[in-house]
Amino acid sequence: MRLIIGRLLALLPVLFGLCVLSFALLASVPGDPVTAMLGLEADPAAVAALRAKYALDDPLPLRFLAWFWQVLQGDLGRSIQTGRPVLGMIGAALLPTLQLALAALVISLLIAIPAGVVAATRRNGPADFAATLVALCGLSLPSFWLGILLIMGFSIAIPVLPSSGHVPFLQNPLEALRHLALPALTLGAALAAATMRMTRAAMIEILSADYVRTARAKGLPARRVVWRHALRNALMPVVTLVGLQFGQLMGGVVVTESVFSWPGIGKLTVDAIFARDFPVVQGAILVTATLFVLINLLTDLLYTVLAPRLRSRA
Repeated sequence: MRLIIGRLLALLPVLFGLCVLSFALLASVPGDPVTAMLGLEADPAAVAALRAKYALDDPLPLRFLAWFWQVLQGDLGRSIQTGRPVLGMIGAALLPTLQLALAALVISLLIAIPAGVVAATRRNGPADFAATLVALCGLSLPSFWLGILLIMGFSIAIPVLPSSGHVPFLQNPLEALRHLALPALTLGAALAAATMRMTRAAMIEILSADYVRTARAKGLPARRVVWRHALRNALMPVVTLVGLQFGQLMGGVVVTESVFSWPGIGKLTVDAIFARDFPVVQGAILVTATLFVLINLLTDLLYTVLAPRLRSRA
């Protein structure tokens, strides 16, 4: 509990600094959101009324304090373009992004951990070279290019999977999985490559440890030594990488969501940037950053599950 409370308290100045930085950067972006919304030939009276409504003519410090006070009350403001509450728009877009991130993470782990273990136990063999080559390709391929290739292959050449759109899981589970397959595979490929390399490096180091040699000397089966004794300790750096990757997924799926027209928080942010809808952009940045820090906190807590000796230190 002390660890959790300490991390949550440390979260407050981070989020405040993020609020200040994001507000200042967005305020310095050229372009007028009212002009983008109403057009260049809009009635000056309508432009003035809309600017007054959103306090766009107030000094920058006053605008920030007013916005920050709303944030403390749980109100992220209203969209300049649609007039809808920003919190509701982000909430509607957050669930598809969360589904996509979780699916990509599961795909990457199902591929990366077995491949990394096999590559480490057969070091410098054909399996190791093949896994390393595939991982290198996965790290090198841009996600938008891989997404386009998957669309061409599985939506055009062999039309078995849809290339765009989103179906709620509770509405039609099978159709939801079909729409989720290609974007999740696009994201999971890059994650699997990085996770596989980390798993391989950690397993090579652990397999040379004294306790692993002792377990083998006792006559334990090789499969049990690798998958039960060595892998659990090798997962520590992998957990760190996966935690950071999942946090980045929540806010870094902009390209994939745009390619597959996935209605997530990344696509919402991009559309808001083009529309100069600053309340939506600021709210999306704040929510994404909060999730990123909370996921890092959960990653730290997971350490104590994988390594009980860390509980006393924490």
